[in-house]
Amino acid sequence: MTRTALVTGGAGFIGSHCCRDLLDSGFDVVVIDNLINSHEVVMDRIRQLGGGNLFFHTADVSDTAELESIFTAHPIDVVIHFAAHKAVGDSMQRPIDYYQNNVSGLISLITVAHAAGIRDLVFSSSCSIYGDTDLGPITEESPARPTNPYARSKWMCELILEDLCNRYDDWSVTALRYFNPAGAHPSGVLGEDPLGVPSNIFPFLAQVATGRLSEVKILGSDYPTADGTAVRDYIHVLDVVEGHRLALEERRRPGFRRYNLGTGTGTSVLELVKEFELQSGRRIPYRFVDRRPGDVAELVASPVLAEEELGWRAKRPLSEMCADMWRFQEKNPHGYGEKL
Repeated sequence: MTRTALVTGGAGFIGSHCCRDLLDSGFDVVVIDNLINSHEVVMDRIRQLGGGNLFFHTADVSDTAELESIFTAHPIDVVIHFAAHKAVGDSMQRPIDYYQNNVSGLISLITVAHAAGIRDLVFSSSCSIYGDTDLGPITEESPARPTNPYARSKWMCELILEDLCNRYDDWSVTALRYFNPAGAHPSGVLGEDPLGVPSNIFPFLAQVATGRLSEVKILGSDYPTADGTAVRDYIHVLDVVEGHRLALEERRRPGFRRYNLGTGTGTSVLELVKEFELQSGRRIPYRFVDRRPGDVAELVASPVLAEEELGWRAKRPLSEMCADMWRFQEKNPHGYGEKL
């Protein structure tokens, strides 16, 4: 029997790639997205890449009445929850908005899902939960030390989901703490195209390479790392979405679980700039500016548990992430406003 997955935030960067992966794997997909940082045309792009039943609703997960109507209209089996505000710097300026959207939105979603009899959820969490740690690589047992409202909102959501599973023993929830998703679909049809100035470095690099932006501002040059710039564990978006699908396909186990999704290899910002220059053939101008409040020096995953329990492992190297992102940007120099 075909299973139906509800994907919140499915028009976003990771959500859109997840939708395509689920369709390729035989799922029907229902998307909810409020389009505040995404594009409805992404649904057409997903359909361009192949068949499958894809349904789209412009809605907000905080709107319980709209959620109830969507759960009534579709035979939903599982939920993948991406919808959230996600920028560290922005969260420092708008903390209450982040708690309202990320935490209250989750509560609304699980309340409606529970009433509809849905008990399976995969939650889009974040490595930012670990905060400023001198432990590395980071395991799932590393302490949570979130340093900004975005990270704290994700940690609060995990605690809520764990409490949900402790109260109702028929719920099955997997929280995936991915590190720094990057890259694009190799076709160049899907990629990362945020509204406004990007807060993530990959689309920023790509837009500088095409001339949409003049330079990359490297946030901090005095971190205690080899070259003074922040070190992150970049992971291809296709590896990330495979982790979500494996969490759905895993033999159902009641309870709450959390897994890191990362490569286990750290890359500094300067190393990333050099690799993107290599893959794009373009010079990337940059200058150093002050650190961003709430950022930490280094975040690198230990992905061992995900491999042992989900059979998941990151396969795609940094060079492929850069090449795929550049292919998307070349095909779409003005983002999703382009017609392919």
